[in-house]
Order: sequence, then C-alpha cells, then structure tokens
Amino acid sequence: MGFSTSLSGLNAAASDLDATSNNIANVATNGFKGSRTEFADVFAADPVNTSRTAIGSGVLLSEVRQIFSQGNLDFTDSALDMALIGRGFFVIDSQSNGGTTSYTRAGAFRVDANGYIVNSVGEFLQGFPVDATGNVTTTSLDSATSMQVPETYGTPIATTTVDLGVNLPASAPDLPIAAFDPADPATYTNSTSVTVYDSLGNSHIATVYYVKTDTATNTWETRTFLDGTALVPAVAQTLQFDASGALVNPANGNIAFNAMPLTNGAAPVTLTFDYSGATTQFAAAFAVTNVAQNGNTTGRLSSLDISEFGVVNAKYTNGATRAVGKVALAEFRNPQGLRQTGNTSWVETSESGAVIGGEAGTGLFGSIVGGALESSNVELTSQLVNLITAQRNFQANAKAIETSNNVTQTIINI
Repeated sequence: MGFSTSLSGLNAAASDLDATSNNIANVATNGFKGSRTEFADVFAADPVNTSRTAIGSGVLLSEVRQIFSQGNLDFTDSALDMALIGRGFFVIDSQSNGGTTSYTRAGAFRVDANGYIVNSVGEFLQGFPVDATGNVTTTSLDSATSMQVPETYGTPIATTTVDLGVNLPASAPDLPIAAFDPADPATYTNSTSVTVYDSLGNSHIATVYYVKTDTATNTWETRTFLDGTALVPAVAQTLQFDASGALVNPANGNIAFNAMPLTNGAAPVTLTFDYSGATTQFAAAFAVTNVAQNGNTTGRLSSLDISEFGVVNAKYTNGATRAVGKVALAEFRNPQGLRQTGNTSWVETSESGAVIGGEAGTGLFGSIVGGALESSNVELTSQLVNLITAQRNFQANAKAIETSNNVTQTIINI
C-alpha cells in the first residue's frame, strides 16, 4: 500500500510541476490566464463501517483551475491592439462567414488583405453592426459578423461653395487692374489657393488673386483661376470695405462664377466664393483666416481607432470618419468551466453555462482600451516558489518509495 500511496503523491507532484511550468512558459503570453492544481485525498474506508485507524490511500488530481484575474496593461503603437479591463471575452470565429466560435482575452488584432480584422492565427474578430452614429441596434451574438474595414469610403461631391476669409493689408499701394498678369507678382497684391473637387472626385486648384485698385474707397479687385484657366464671373469681382475695415460690397459677401466645362468627363464646375465670414481690410499683413469648401473626393483608409466602448472608427483621407462596427463581447456564468483550445482561446461547455453577449461598458462587461494589450496574469515570483514546493513534494514522495522499498527488502531478507 505504501508504494501506491507514494506513487500517487509522485503523480500529483508531477502534475503540479507541469501546471507551474506551463504558467512560467506563458508569462509573456498576452491574454494568458494562469492555472493552479487542486488535489483531493483518496480514502478507501467503508463509509458505513469507518474505522478510527483507517489510513488514506494517497492523493489524486481533482482539477486544474483557471484563474481569470485581471492582467496588467502593456501599451503599444498598434491602433488595433485591444485590452479588456474587467469581465468579458473577445468573440472570434475561424471563418469570415461562420465557423467555429471561440473566446479570447488576447487582443492583438490586425487587418488582413481583405480588410477583415483578424488575430495572429487568422481568426476573425466579431462585431455588432452599427448605425451612422455608432449605436448598436442589437447585442445578440447571432447578429454579430466578422468586422471588415472598407479601404475606400464616400461618394465624390463636387465643390460648389468655397468659404474664404482673408485680411487684405490696408497699407498696400494701388495697382492698375488692366496690367494684371497672374504670371507677374508685381501686377497683383496678394494671392491664395484652395483645393476643390469635381463630380468625379478629381482635385483642382482654385487660385484667387487680389489687386488693390483704389485706396480712397477701400476697393479691391479679385481674379480667380481654376488650374490656370480664368473663371468667368457671373457678378462683379469687386471687394469693398468701410472705414472700419469691414466688408460692405458685395452685400452678401458672395462672388459667383459661371460653369466651367472640364475635359476629364466630369460635370462642369460651378463655384461661388463666400467672403462674408471673416474677410477684412486692416493695417496688418495679408493672412488667410478661414478656408473651407463643401466638396470631397472618395477617401482612402488612413487610420483606425477604437473607443472605450469598442466602436471601431475608420478615418479616410477625404476627412470622413466611419463607424465600422462595435466589438462584440461575451461572458459566462462560470468562466472556469470553459475549455481551453490553445492560441489563448476558450470554447463554451455545459459547465461554463450559455454565452451572454453584450457591449463594452454595459451590464456585466468591462471597458476596452485601444492601443494596449492585457499581459499574462501569471505572477512569476510566486510561480518560482510553487516550483520549489512541487519539487520538494516530488522528492519527499520519492523518498517515501525508497523507504518502503528498504522495509520490504528487510522483511524479505529475514
């Protein structure tokens, strides 16, 4: 009996060593949750006729329990790295259109060649669809889909209005408008440019030249060119200011131009320059104080960011921002009942209870930190102490087997 009892102790100590070694091996694994071995004694006595002198029959491994405590945060330079603070798991799928669903705390994600957000082994991050303002309409995991980031976004919009605010220097000398030549800086006072777009999203440069023509009446003439071709004015191109430097003419601040045909297949460009916002004539240097236009081109993806509530926002070169989706989170009544599958992932079991879907920052669920990863929750110092303890236990049980062998050999030699 002594041999089998000590052998069970050896096996238990070996299991403890294995679990501790696995924790130490994964001390740098993002999202890893350490585990501990739990043992139970073996008692072979009859439960009805229990003897006061009964001796136990050894030990057995009853469970290897996962410890789902919070790991520290490691901040990174990747916008798609995500860390969970609090309860919950990221939901990942083996295929983009439905496969094996699993759950993870490892938030190292990237965009693949098809625009899907995936982890290091190519599994697809699941998210809830959102409206234009980033609000989720349903948090059922049945509605979650693989999150995909469009490479381009936005329909081209032709520019029709340019809001332009400038300060024209009151001390500038008069110049003859008849001598104006855009190629000769001596024939105009100042100039500025703005990018505008046609109906196909092509960009064009609109350049405005300012010529002070009459100091006595605070009058300036403007001349506007699109890609080097003069725009034909629909109204006078004159700007006039009062004695305080405020714009008084045109009364509405608008200078409109006739449609200019293009040769690239786009519709003719029709522009109106609105100077009513912040155009002045003060005793200061020429300065552009405001510039904006109402057109845009199709934007290409420039960057991504993730809010604390899990909304993935894609930013594009045309200035547009689109909410791609909201990261789906999962939680369980008994996370210790989840089954490990490798790659720092778990799958649902009957012991874990049914999966509960939801959003970050609501109900049971913690918040999401973008640009960070949750490190392993393994505390290395305590694991090294456990390693020494398990080693001592192994040696002690081995010594017990050696002692039992010596006793048996002594009996045989009698």
